[in-house]
Amino acid sequence: MTLHGLCWKKFQLSMLIGLALVTIPIAALAATNIKMSYNGAPTEKDNAVHVFANHFKQIVEKETNGTVTITLLPNSQLGNEQQRMQLVMKYPIINVASFGGMEAVFPEIFATNVPFLFNSYKAAHIFFDSSPVMAKLRKEFTKQTGILLLEVIEEGGFIAFTSTTPINSPKDFKGSKFRAMDASQIAMYKAFGATGSTLPWTKVYQALKDGTVNGQMNPLTYVIIGSFYEVQKYLTLANVQYSDQFLLVNNTLMNGLTTRERSILRDAAHAANRHTRVFVESQVEKRITYLRNKGMHIYKPTRKEMDLFKKLSTPSYIEWLSEIIDREWIDQTIADARRANNEARRLLLQ
Repeated sequence: MTLHGLCWKKFQLSMLIGLALVTIPIAALAATNIKMSYNGAPTEKDNAVHVFANHFKQIVEKETNGTVTITLLPNSQLGNEQQRMQLVMKYPIINVASFGGMEAVFPEIFATNVPFLFNSYKAAHIFFDSSPVMAKLRKEFTKQTGILLLEVIEEGGFIAFTSTTPINSPKDFKGSKFRAMDASQIAMYKAFGATGSTLPWTKVYQALKDGTVNGQMNPLTYVIIGSFYEVQKYLTLANVQYSDQFLLVNNTLMNGLTTRERSILRDAAHAANRHTRVFVESQVEKRITYLRNKGMHIYKPTRKEMDLFKKLSTPSYIEWLSEIIDREWIDQTIADARRANNEARRLLLQ
């Protein structure tokens, strides 16, 4: 057996031991403890997903009077995105997954990540909380995986580009190589004339530092968490996509709880998400100032430049995704997002 294989066997064994408590029939326990895994450090200052997880934990434990407790496992303690997805499909746990984790099991969710889909935070909130296509996606996701998608968590604002040379418009990408989170970003970079290569989060800083890649895209939160300002000189606030992750709950776990406890978990998830949205959006200007003070040159594209980014990236993204999922998902998502944008605009003008 290879060293990698041995390490993975040890990981599986440790997981089985670690999950033994929650695999005991829930009715047999005086109190139910649920393990909750997610990316990033357990710091509220930098990690919005931790803000969500901690708030969720507090609400659940308070409202259930301790009959349900949550053990937080940040920093991907239960494995990488793909490993954690497999675990939440098999065991009664909670996992917060990124698009990277969803990619292999439910590519339909990528319809909600079409570039420049939302004009505002409010429009994204309306879409993810109440759009018809999200209701259909949730239902289909559970059908395919046996997992419940309770909330779409705002993780750090809209996505921006960082780079070693200025990027003011798509033509500035030509000839560059960028780190991609998934295949959808590779398609986007290609439309701009750049090449993209997927790299795990843990390798991004070094790749930027040694020039293996020239840039990357992430919300400002992750630019700070990753200390990319040390190895990237330029930041372009193109607001390409709404940055989110997905709260996933094993269905067997939910069915093992009482009706009241299930209701509390659902309500707590939504309340924690509202809390996190307020936190994330209140930090945007502070994060821009922080990065400027760290020496980054910050550029906000003009409306004409933004339109050009959209004109190039959106068709390329849709073409890529149409080869993977039914086009109906994409068309309904775009239509529902348009309605959400209009509704958000109407509310703003009231």
